[in-house]
Amino acid sequence: MPAFPNIRPADLDSLVEFLLSGESKEGMNRTEAAGPKYRFTGYHKFLDLDGYPAVEPPWGTLNAINLNTGEYAWKVPLGEYPELTVQGIRNTGTENYGGPVVTAGGLVFIAATNFDKKIRAFDKSTGKQLWEGSLPFSANATPITYSVAGRQYVVIYASGGKDKRGSPTGGVYVAFALR
Repeated sequence: MPAFPNIRPADLDSLVEFLLSGESKEGMNRTEAAGPKYRFTGYHKFLDLDGYPAVEPPWGTLNAINLNTGEYAWKVPLGEYPELTVQGIRNTGTENYGGPVVTAGGLVFIAATNFDKKIRAFDKSTGKQLWEGSLPFSANATPITYSVAGRQYVVIYASGGKDKRGSPTGGVYVAFALR
């Protein structure tokens, strides 16, 4: 629910009273225009003429924060645009929609990138990328990990996410067995 920073205290009190009691409080001033001074028209991305973010890369990162100090432990670009990679332009990062999962063994798995359709594993201490796997569609979900009969697996739901070229079937689960 959006915030209403312009609601008057008296109207807020009336609203709370109504929500708690179910009884309408008379005397609310309904003649005043209560509309906001400004209105939200959506999120508009700042893009260059080629359709890429109009700021210096990286355009998306995976970050680890030292919770004792509040400082970055490490920060790495996350994701690439395949068409830029072909041109030799790497480590650009991309928009990310999805979270990571961290294993007890110190691996961070994440597949939140839209354009390169990959899942990656990073060392949780250094941020070094250790592995990547291809997905049939982008995955804007948080991976899960589980083990069966002593073998560990990582599973992600790949559906195309915010990529306009998503899955026509709604998505697939992709599992990777760890060594």
